[in-house]
Amino acid sequence: MHLSTMIDWRHALLGVVLTLACSLAGQSLAALPGFSLIGHLVLALLLGMVIQVCRPVTLAARESTGFIANKFLRAGIIFLGFKLNLIVLVSAGLQSLEAAVFVVAIMIPLNYAAARFLRVDHTLALLTACGCSICGAAAVMGVSGALKAKADQSVLAVAIVAILGTVFTLIEVFAQPILGFTDSQFGVMAGLSLHEIAHAVAAGGSAGPVGTDSAIIAKLSRVLLLAPVAIILGIVEAWRQRRQSQDRDQKFKVPIPWFMGGFIAASAIGSYIPAIGLAVPMLVKIAYLILGMAMAALGLNVNFSVIAKEGVRPMVSAITCSFVILALSWFIVRTWF
Repeated sequence: MHLSTMIDWRHALLGVVLTLACSLAGQSLAALPGFSLIGHLVLALLLGMVIQVCRPVTLAARESTGFIANKFLRAGIIFLGFKLNLIVLVSAGLQSLEAAVFVVAIMIPLNYAAARFLRVDHTLALLTACGCSICGAAAVMGVSGALKAKADQSVLAVAIVAILGTVFTLIEVFAQPILGFTDSQFGVMAGLSLHEIAHAVAAGGSAGPVGTDSAIIAKLSRVLLLAPVAIILGIVEAWRQRRQSQDRDQKFKVPIPWFMGGFIAASAIGSYIPAIGLAVPMLVKIAYLILGMAMAALGLNVNFSVIAKEGVRPMVSAITCSFVILALSWFIVRTWF
C-alpha cells in the first residue's frame, strides 16, 4: 500500500513537472518573433501534444493531468481577472462595452447555428462559438466545465480558434491601409473581431500606440462578458439535460461556475486596491503560467484520431463566422465610432 502511494505521488509530480515545463517553454517561445501570434497557451497545448511521442512518460503523467486540467484551469482564470482593469474600461466610456455586448450576443448564436447546420456536435459547437466570439482559448476553457466538455473537444476548439485568430490577424493588418479608419477606429475593430487578446494587440499595434490602446479596451470589453456567458450557458445546459432526461422528477441543478465569481472579484481587487495594482503584472504572469499548465495537461490527454475525424466541419463553420464577425465589427466601427 505504501509503495503504491509512493508511485502515485511520483506520477503526480511527473505530471506537474511536465506541464510546468511545457508552460514555461510556451511562454519563452511566445516572446519570439512570429510565435507571439500563436500565443503562450496554444504553444503549451502543442508542446503537451508533442510529449505524447514518449508514451511511457505520458501514461505515467496522466494520473495527475486530469486534476491539473480542471483545478489549475479554474485557478488560472481567477488570476486572469487581474488583467481586466475595470477603471480603464469605465474611463473609456461604455461605447466599447456596448459594442462588445452586441457582437457577442449576435456571434455566439450565429457560430452555434452554423456549426449545427454542418452537423457539428452540440458541445463542440458551443465551445467553438464562445472561443471565436469572446476571448479565444480562455473562453473555451472557461465554459468547458459548464458544458461538461471532453478533453478532445476542448483541444479541437482551442486549435480552431488559434489558427483562425492568427490568419485573421494577418488579414486585418494587411487590410488596414485600405479601410480608411483612424488608428483608434482600427484598434476598436481589431478588439471586437479577433479571437485572442494577443491577436488584438498584434493587429492594433500595426496602427501605433493609439491603435493598441483601443484594441485592448475593445478586447477586454469582450473578456468581461466571459463570466455572464458561462453562467447563462450553465443554466441553459442544465435545463437541456433535464428535458432530455427520462427522470421527470430529477432536480434542476445549475452547474454555476463559481470560479467566474473569483474572476470578477480579482478584476475589482486589481482595479481598485492600489497596493494590489502594483502586483498585477506578476499576478497576470502567474495566471498565464497556470493556464499554460492546464493547456499542456489537455495536450497530454488529446486523442489525435478524434481530432482528425471531427475537425473539418467545425473549422469550416468557424471560418465562415470569422468573416462575419470581421464584417460586423467593420460595420459597427463605421457606424458607431
